Amino acid sequence: MWELAINGVDFYHIANWFYIYSFLGWLWETCYVSVRKGKLVNRGFINGPLCTIYGCGALAVYLILLPISDNLLLLFVGGVVVATALEYVTAVLMENIFHTSWWDYSDNKFNFQGRICLGCSLGWGLFTVGLFRVLHPVVEEFTELYTRRTGEIAVCVITVVYIVDFAFSAAAAFHLHERIPAWEQALDQMRVELLIQAREKMENLEDRSGLSREKLKKQLEGQKGRFDDIALIKELEEKRSGMMADISEELQKRKEAMAGKVSRNMQRFVKAYPELNRGYKIHRKKKDSHKSN
Repeated sequence: MWELAINGVDFYHIANWFYIYSFLGWLWETCYVSVRKGKLVNRGFINGPLCTIYGCGALAVYLILLPISDNLLLLFVGGVVVATALEYVTAVLMENIFHTSWWDYSDNKFNFQGRICLGCSLGWGLFTVGLFRVLHPVVEEFTELYTRRTGEIAVCVITVVYIVDFAFSAAAAFHLHERIPAWEQALDQMRVELLIQAREKMENLEDRSGLSREKLKKQLEGQKGRFDDIALIKELEEKRSGMMADISEELQKRKEAMAGKVSRNMQRFVKAYPELNRGYKIHRKKKDSHKSN
């Protein structure tokens, strides 16, 4: 088994590299998202520190593009194509299997169906060049630091643990689409209540400032706003934006709390992947469309 080769690379090295890249991918995703959100977020599908889409992506790019590794331009273009195709296929499969969406690029420019986008695709191209020129030589050297026997045992142990972890995580993921409708209904009601509260606060602020919406509209239309009014308008808009951000944060916290009542894995999914409901809505829309036809 260990000697089985793909494009001249034996299975022993493929397996070791797969787990190393999966760990590095998890480390990158977790650090990046945690820094952005200001709190620790586990971005892996499983509980353990592995993000296997990175392991699959790195190996797919390496094994497929190895014959053209001397040409930087072809490496870049090939990385864009291979990694983007893998990302798209993975997104489609996970949406159809679990009826949920695990990432969403809808707010990014030049995206396709929210599953892939130009910015990330170009990033995959740069990553591919860096993989061949910088990262993979280091990974190769690392795998030579321990004996082959150690590597074989490590791969077997990690695989067993991974399968068990994946089974529990997948079981939770399969039931996500059953829970999302109830969560969405409860969150819609909460959203309305929070928006009403925010509107009342803004109206009180506008009344105290003497700048009602009607007065602001007239000033803007007539271009008669004083400098101090403009500063006050800016302050009110900042407070309005802050209130909306607070509402989104509060809704996410409540969603995580509801998921936590079901299982720890569901809570982790909701915390790490806030766009889970998108895939559910897409699947539901398709199902309703088929019924109407």
